[in-house]
Amino acid sequence: DEAQYWDWTRHLQLTYYSKGPLIAWIIWAFTRIFGDTELGVRMGSIVGSALFPLLIWWLVGRLWKRPLMGVLAAMLIAVAPLFQALGILMTTDNPFVLCWTLCIIALYAAATPTDPNSGQNDGQNGGRDRGWWPYALLALAFGVGILAKYTMLGLAGLAGLYALLLHRQGLLPKGFVPRALLALAVGMALGFLPTLIWNMQNDFVGYKHVASLIGVSGAAAHKAFRFGRVPEYLGSMLGFSLPWWYVLTLISGWRAARLTLWNTPANKERAEGLSYQQAALLSLFFWPMTLFFFAWSFHAQVLANWNAVSFVAAVLLCAAGLERLLTRPRSRRQNRWLAAGAIASLVLAVFIHTQQMMPIPPSLNPSHKLKGWSDMGQHMAQVAEREFGTRERVFYFSEVYDITAALAFYVPGQQQAYCLWTTDRRMNQYDLWPGPTDKVGWNAIMVVRPDTRWAPPSLTEMFARVEGPFRYVATLRGQPVRTFHYFLCRGYTGAWPRHETGAY
Repeated sequence: DEAQYWDWTRHLQLTYYSKGPLIAWIIWAFTRIFGDTELGVRMGSIVGSALFPLLIWWLVGRLWKRPLMGVLAAMLIAVAPLFQALGILMTTDNPFVLCWTLCIIALYAAATPTDPNSGQNDGQNGGRDRGWWPYALLALAFGVGILAKYTMLGLAGLAGLYALLLHRQGLLPKGFVPRALLALAVGMALGFLPTLIWNMQNDFVGYKHVASLIGVSGAAAHKAFRFGRVPEYLGSMLGFSLPWWYVLTLISGWRAARLTLWNTPANKERAEGLSYQQAALLSLFFWPMTLFFFAWSFHAQVLANWNAVSFVAAVLLCAAGLERLLTRPRSRRQNRWLAAGAIASLVLAVFIHTQQMMPIPPSLNPSHKLKGWSDMGQHMAQVAEREFGTRERVFYFSEVYDITAALAFYVPGQQQAYCLWTTDRRMNQYDLWPGPTDKVGWNAIMVVRPDTRWAPPSLTEMFARVEGPFRYVATLRGQPVRTFHYFLCRGYTGAWPRHETGAY
C-alpha cells in the first residue's frame, strides 16, 4: 500500500479511487526533501507519530490539568501495537488519527469556557469564552481529515450528540451550536468537495468502491449476517492496544458512559475523576465507533484499521483508569498485575522493533510475509538484462495493484508499472490510468501472485510470444520470505484490456 500511495504522487489528483488525496500529498512533500526512498515515503508517519502524543498532552495535561494522566497516556501510546505501526508505516490512518484528535481538542475547548478565577476548564462557572480559535481548528481538522478518509464524516454526528448531551445538563455555552455548524460546514466544503468533483468526473467509482467494501452493495450486500469474521475483528481490537490494557479501557469506558447517561454523584465518583464534559466526550468518541464496527462485522469483513480512531479515546480512558489505580490504595495482587502488564508491554514493544535482528526461523516470523519486495524488484531488473539483453525498452506489470506498486518503486529506475485488468479482481487506481500505449514493440515482464500457474488469456493477444511461468523466491538476509511467479513477454502488440464492468 505504501508503494501504491507513493506511485500516486506521480499523478497528483483531487482524490483517488480507494482513498482521499491527503496521503499522496504528504508523501509527495516529504519525498521532495528525502527523495523517492523508503525514508521519504515514511517520514510523514514519523512526524505524525511524534505529533500525536504532543496533541494528547495538550488536551490532557494543559486543558484538563491532569499531567499524570497525560504522561500515562503517552506511555500507552508508546507501547500500543497500533500506534507503533502508525509510527512506522505511512498509511492513511496516521494523518486521519491526528485530525481526529485535533477535532476532539477543538470540540472540548469550544464547549468549555475558561474560568479565570480557578484556572480550571470545567465549563460550569460561567468562565470566559475562548473565542473563535477552537472553531477554526475544528473546521481545518475536519476538512483535512475528510481528505484522509471518508470515515471523518462521522465526526459531525458525534459532535451533534456531544452538543445535545451538554445541552441536556445545562453545560452548553451560548453560541456553540451556530459556530460549530459553521465550522463543520466549512470543513465539509474543504474536504468533501474535491472528492465529489473527482467522483463526478469518474462515474463515482470511489463511492461505489466504498459501498462495495463495507457491504452496502455488491455480492456482500446479499447476505445479512456472517459470524465467521467476528472473532477476527475482536482479536484485532485486543491486539491493537494489548488485551490487558483494553480490558481496563472497557471498564473505564463503561464508567464514563454511565456518568454520561446518568449524571449522579455516585456515578461521578466512579468515573475515573473525569468531569461530565470529559466523560461525555470520551464516551461518544469510543463507544459508538467501537459498537458500530463490531455490529457491522456480523455483516461484512471489517478491516482492523477501520476503527483506529476509537483508540484515541480508548487511550485516554485507559490512562484515566490507570491513574485511578496508581493514586489509590491497592492490594498486593493489583500491584502484581500492574507490574506484569507494564513489563509485558515493554518487552513486546522492544520485540516489535528488534525482531528483524533476532534469529527467528522464517516459518515462525509473521513479519516475513510483508517482506521481499525490494529483492523482487532488483531480481526482475536482472531478469530483463539476462533474457532481453538490455533493460531498455522493457516494461513491468502485474494483475494486482500491490505487486504493480512494488515493481514501480523497487525496480531500478522506478519507471511506471502497469496493472492488467482481469475479471476476477476488484478495480483499482491503476485501471483509471492509461496503459502502455506508447510501448508497442517493447518486451515486458509480468509478475503475478504465487498461486498463478498459467498466463491470462489476454496475454496471447498482447504479445507475440509469452514464456513461463517462472518461479522466484525473494530473500531477506539470505532467508526466503516470499514466492513470486513471472512471465517473459516478447513483442508488445499494443492491445491492453480496459475495465468495463467488474467489481468496484
